[in-house]
Amino acid sequence: MESTPSPRTKDSSDESITRNNKRRAIQFKATHGLLIGFFLWIVALHALGIYFFTKGFLLTRLVLDHVSQCDSPPIAIQGLSPRSSSAGCWYPKTFDKAIIIIIDALRYDFTVPSQGNPHHFHNALEVLYETAVQQPETAFLLPFIADPPTATLQRLKGLTTGTLPTFIDIGSNFGGTAIEEDNLVAQLRHAGKTLVHLGDDTWHSLFPSYFDANLTHAYDSFNVWDLHTVDNGVTEHLMPLLNEGTDQWDVVIGHYLGVDHAGHRYGPDHAAMNDKLKQMDRVIRDIMSALDNETLLVVMGDHGMDTKGDHGGESDDEVEAALWMYSKKAVFGHGHNAMTQPPPTAKDRPVGQIDLVPTLALLLGMPIPFNNLGSPISEAFVGPGQAKWKDLATVNALSSAQIQRYQDEYLLARGLGQGVFSSARTLWETALTSWNGAPDNAASVREAFAAFSRHQMENLRVCKSLWARFDIPSMLYGVTILGCAVVMLAFYARATTAFRAEDSALFLRQITLSAALGLAFGLSIGSWDVTPGSLDSSLLGIAGGSVVGFAYTMAAFPSGYPLPIPTSTWGWLSVLLTILQAVGFASNSFTIWEDEILLFFLGTFAFVCLAASLRQKAPADRVLGLFQSSLFFVLTRVASLSRLCREEQMPYCRSTYYSSATSSTSASWQLFIPYTLSMLLPSLMKGYYKGTRSYAGSAILWIGVVLRVGLLASAIYWTLDAADDNDWLNISKDTLRFVKTSLAQLTLGITFIAGTTYYAWATPCISIELPPQENGAAAPAGAATTKPKSMNVLGYGNMHGSRYLLLVTNWVLAIILLQKPMGGGSIGILTLQILALLEIIDSNDLSRSAVGPVMLGMLGNFHFFKTGHQATLSSIQWESAFIALKTIRYPWSPILVVLNAYGAQIVTAVAVPLVVLWKQPPRKKGLLGDVAMAVATHILYFAVINLATTMWAGWLRRHLMLFRIFSPRFMTGAAALLIVDFVGIIVAIGGYRWNVVSVSQVFGWA
Repeated sequence: MESTPSPRTKDSSDESITRNNKRRAIQFKATHGLLIGFFLWIVALHALGIYFFTKGFLLTRLVLDHVSQCDSPPIAIQGLSPRSSSAGCWYPKTFDKAIIIIIDALRYDFTVPSQGNPHHFHNALEVLYETAVQQPETAFLLPFIADPPTATLQRLKGLTTGTLPTFIDIGSNFGGTAIEEDNLVAQLRHAGKTLVHLGDDTWHSLFPSYFDANLTHAYDSFNVWDLHTVDNGVTEHLMPLLNEGTDQWDVVIGHYLGVDHAGHRYGPDHAAMNDKLKQMDRVIRDIMSALDNETLLVVMGDHGMDTKGDHGGESDDEVEAALWMYSKKAVFGHGHNAMTQPPPTAKDRPVGQIDLVPTLALLLGMPIPFNNLGSPISEAFVGPGQAKWKDLATVNALSSAQIQRYQDEYLLARGLGQGVFSSARTLWETALTSWNGAPDNAASVREAFAAFSRHQMENLRVCKSLWARFDIPSMLYGVTILGCAVVMLAFYARATTAFRAEDSALFLRQITLSAALGLAFGLSIGSWDVTPGSLDSSLLGIAGGSVVGFAYTMAAFPSGYPLPIPTSTWGWLSVLLTILQAVGFASNSFTIWEDEILLFFLGTFAFVCLAASLRQKAPADRVLGLFQSSLFFVLTRVASLSRLCREEQMPYCRSTYYSSATSSTSASWQLFIPYTLSMLLPSLMKGYYKGTRSYAGSAILWIGVVLRVGLLASAIYWTLDAADDNDWLNISKDTLRFVKTSLAQLTLGITFIAGTTYYAWATPCISIELPPQENGAAAPAGAATTKPKSMNVLGYGNMHGSRYLLLVTNWVLAIILLQKPMGGGSIGILTLQILALLEIIDSNDLSRSAVGPVMLGMLGNFHFFKTGHQATLSSIQWESAFIALKTIRYPWSPILVVLNAYGAQIVTAVAVPLVVLWKQPPRKKGLLGDVAMAVATHILYFAVINLATTMWAGWLRRHLMLFRIFSPRFMTGAAALLIVDFVGIIVAIGGYRWNVVSVSQVFGWA
């Protein structure tokens, strides 16, 4: 006879289970919080390492606060005693007024005619070349070479100060972006000139309160989707000033943005570019007709654009802008070289953009700004007809003398010896001797001009070399900190027999104590002025102390600290592929072709998986492994068809990401990709769910309905975007943009707000199947209901993985929306590759191996290239900031750009816990530690890549391709590491907590 437990015994048992569950829940949450803290310390180390290396790596110069004075010329020239600004300070002025027109991104080849098969940007802006040819004494057109980086803000600094750009300018004022050093705008303002600005509002951040408030009209410069508002506004306010209000102003600066925005949005070879250039042609002709004889008209580009319409780097297309000067009176000439025709290409007779500063200063009767390094443009001073060599030599003597004065002050401020500029000083003395020897002798004057020119060129060379000095100790600090972080991550992630998630408390306690001691030591060192400053010494103390604390804890570990050496073929494969990639960054060709290298690595992994599947004993595992490995390989090859070529890959690469190599819009056929994705991706993901009988509960709504509808909305968005670009619909553009923006906002809201809420509260993806009544008989009417003796929980074996995949799906949907159609297809393929990888890992029992997290890292980097990106500044898709916004809004606009640029790495970082969770039952112990180990391994992969790109950038700091190849790859790697750090910690590990809470509420805490 069976004994029945008493109600009291049963209640006591239930209370015990409840207490145990509460205790385990508290223990899990505490351990999880400490784990987050430990990983945040890793992020801090990465940030400190990047900070110190960047601080020493990015070039710097000292900004002198000296100001050139009208009554203090740098050299005494006979017949040119100091004057007032009304007559000309150092040199008799040629013009009373000036109109300076900046056509943003005006590339030189946009201004010269083209025969044969011209592009859309050819033969549209004809007035510049036309007047330079027909009226060489009133106009000239020259290539105008920008110093990289070719971003508008840095270019405006060079165009107004005459100095070379560096990444960090050290000055007395750190309070903003305003230019504090001597510059042409400040000289004009100090001389009492009325300045008017129209257009790009960047000028107002550089020169606050310099412009007449009643006449000035600034416009937002970042909305690259708007081609007309700024340009129409500039023209609307400019023409009345020329026709009716010439007595209200002295200098007008008009900055047009339409050409630049057309390039960003469509690329240079598009009908919209042709329209904008024709508009600029009409505007310039209207300005010319309204000009008087005493007003100078200058038209220039601040930089060019590459074949896709972007800029920021140092390729030829990005630095080759155009400069055109016009006057109704004959003052220009070409007698110094007898070349009256504009150069056919930008390679002939170029002038530097810094040369504009002394040229305009002397033409308008202003002193040359103190820090200027440019040279006067000869065509502006040689005069019409026969060359006036004395005038040419005079302006160059003034420029050289000012440069020499700047040299002396710079050496004094830096505490450098005279030997630094010895070669330039020798040329200066030679030029002075020639100038003073026979000032009225034509041959001597001509030789003096040549000598002054050589002096200015040599000084420029020396300054470039001087400012290309790196802070080696700071760079070494950074590399050391990053190296220590890699070593510690390797021990934490791969010394699997030593550490558990619960051990984070031991590490954090000692790390915090040691970091505090390091901070105290750093502060004391900083107070002794032994290091660059108390801040840096404090940060070094914190980093060093925390590293010592980690090492001490590891050494004191009860179970020892085994070396993180792989013990399996898969582990060695992970190490080999990571090291091969890291070492390869020492080669510029490897870095250029990184996308193809990653394709080879992923293909190699797929073949290894195929071979491993053939050795599986169970037929089901063998078939599954063969199918998923083959699928992984095929998907990799299909993804490789999406390609954006960088300049150095030409002509061996053909871009397919956009409609053409010279466009930044999608081809019409590419619009089928997001629609195909909306039909196939949810169905294929449903198949993976059904493979583990998990397509139930939350998965049915989110995968079957929300994901499909969201993908369809994304497809509609890009269709409307194409309709906007190509004028397919007969509705206003404002209405079309409102609909687009609203649709994008709705999709992102569903993804991040509704999706995150749904994931946090969703139940596990399971269903209950009750066995049929014994012998199939129905229960008698009125009989008591009895509990079934057994039940089947469908999805039990993949409870953690199936639910966590919902979180990954949220991010996949958002990232697909923020990519162009080709990029969205790449993210869809990435999602399927992740699922195939999970099946491969499960069939080979690799959930604790490094191969899963490492391959996810490689997939993220591979699809970074497949979503239309390269390790170059110009490949950043800035227009993504306006997918869900009409104007720039902080911090949302930068976040959208980051999600677009690093979307693939973000998706793979979110997916890392799936390596551990896929096909795991609900009450398996140690999952938190396994998830932490997987996330640490994933971060370790990116940390190794970042360390390698950092080291090679530092080692190759004198390489010719440093700022074209190695420096951008370092910056890309550093940004990727920090983004993966935060996503892996906050989203992946944080999201895993919600997963565990949901599962444990049903099945209890493990």
